[in-house]
Amino acid sequence: MWGFMAVPKRKTSNSKKNMRRSHLGIKHINVILDKESGEPRLSHRIDKSTGMYKGRQIIKSKSNKTN
Repeated sequence: MWGFMAVPKRKTSNSKKNMRRSHLGIKHINVILDKESGEPRLSHRIDKSTGMYKGRQIIKSKSNKTN
């Protein structure tokens, strides 16, 4: 028995091809304005300037003092 390759019976249309590749599209970045500082930041991320997340202090903010 000879091994035969699997060959499509019909040509895949552009519509079906693009539907198959729909997850490859460029996603937008969700940038929001922080409620406390008013600076833009990514949602569900710690505000690096203040160290706050959901109204709680997560990381210590850097002070401008030099000792």
